[in-house]
This record gives sequence, C-alpha cells and structure tokens, in this order.
Amino acid sequence: MLKQRIITALWLLPLALFGFFGLEGHAFLAFVSSIIALAGWEWARLAGFAGQVQRVAYAALAVAVLLLLNSSEALLMPVLYVAGVFWLLAIAMVVSFPASIACWGGNVGKLLIGLVIIVPAGLGLYVLKNLPQGNMLILTLMLLVWGADIGAYFFGRTFGRRKLAPRVSPGKSWAGLFGGVVTSACIAAGLALYFAVPSAQWGWILLGAVIVVLFSVIGDLTESMFKRQMGIKDSSQLLPGHGGVLDRIDSLTAAAPIFALLLLLSGWTLP
Repeated sequence: MLKQRIITALWLLPLALFGFFGLEGHAFLAFVSSIIALAGWEWARLAGFAGQVQRVAYAALAVAVLLLLNSSEALLMPVLYVAGVFWLLAIAMVVSFPASIACWGGNVGKLLIGLVIIVPAGLGLYVLKNLPQGNMLILTLMLLVWGADIGAYFFGRTFGRRKLAPRVSPGKSWAGLFGGVVTSACIAAGLALYFAVPSAQWGWILLGAVIVVLFSVIGDLTESMFKRQMGIKDSSQLLPGHGGVLDRIDSLTAAAPIFALLLLLSGWTLP
C-alpha cells in the first residue's frame, strides 16, 4: 500500500502543481473542469447511482453547470453565498447524522447536494486564479488546508481523546481540530510577516484563516458522512493508494468557495 501511495504521489503531485500554478485562462478552466468531472463521476456513486451511463451523465452535468455559472459574473456572488449557506447547514447535517439522512431527499436530493458541493468549489478555484496574485492565493489556500491536516494529525495522535464526530469520522478529535486551527493560524501569520502586511490587518487575516480551516473540516466531514451512509471507505479507486478525487479535495470543496467569498467581501476585485 505504501509503495502504491508513493508511486501515485510521484505523478499526481507534479500534475497538480502544473495544473494549479502553470496554467492560465481557458487552460486552467479546463483543468478545473476535469477535476469537477471526476468528482461528479464519483459523487453519483455516493448518491446511489452505480451505472456508468448515469455517472458520466452526472459528471457532464456538473461541468456544464460550472461553465454556465462561470460565464456570468452576475451569478458569482449569489453562488458563493449559496455555498456559504449550504456549508453552515452541513454542520447541522454532520452533527445530527444519521438522523439527517431523512432530510437529504433520497438519491435525487443527494445529486442536488453534490452539485452544491462540487460546482462552487470549482468556481471558487477559478475565481481565486483570476484575482490579483491568483497563484499566491491558491498557494495560501493549499497551505492552510495542508497545515490544518498536518496539525490535526499530530495533535490528534498525541492528545486526541475526545472525538469530534464519532458517528461520521471516528478518527477525528477535538484536539486535532484545535491543532489544525493553530497550525494554519501560524502559517497565516508567517505569510503576513513575509509579505509585510500592516499589523492593523493581522486580526482579519487570522480570523479569515481560522474560518477557512473550520469550513475545510466541515467539507472533509461532509464527504465522510455520505461515504459512511453508503458503507464505502473511498469515493473511488482512481488514485491507487489515495482513494478517489473527492477524497483528495473534500476539504477544498468547502474551503475554496469560502476563501473566495471572504476575499471578495474584503475588497479584492476581479480585474
């Protein structure tokens, strides 16, 4: 398993780095669309649709919705607001699981939920890319999410006695959540120092980092919740040793649109 994980990482990491930071414009949109397509293909299975025709059709629908929304700047903020409201509702869904299953609307409802999860994530990434210093913003998002994962792992292993959401993800703990938030806050502080951000803005930067990280945890738990309801461990086996695409971007599904929304609300504007 470790050998397979390493082999996959050797080709996946350079591909991801080139896609996120080496591509621009329509090429970047095509890259993000491919991720959304694969995530949609996997989500159809989580929604209870195992047939390949159904899964491919849903993947195509997710990409079509992404491209449609991306073509209208007037829809940008409403979509990000919808994503923000959904992720707040997702907290209640995770906390009340499995009772919340009754509110999902069956398999069709899960398909609609998938669109609200997947499409704004792709839109958020495209927005970040097109903001001033887009590559740095995407790198910042990645560092915050990765830092949260690393901090959660070490704090959770050392102090993780009280479980965060045992019915959804038994491995996560409150100590891990605290460790992830602290680690990401330190990363945000380090970036603020590096870019000589005025001290008056530090409070907002740290608050924004904490908000993004907390939502990234909700994104992770939400995918885990749907996988648990379906009785599966991984969203697919597209990435041998790493599970599926959704397993790699579950935190970003929430963190990307929330980060983009916070930046736009703070005064960043598209050129």
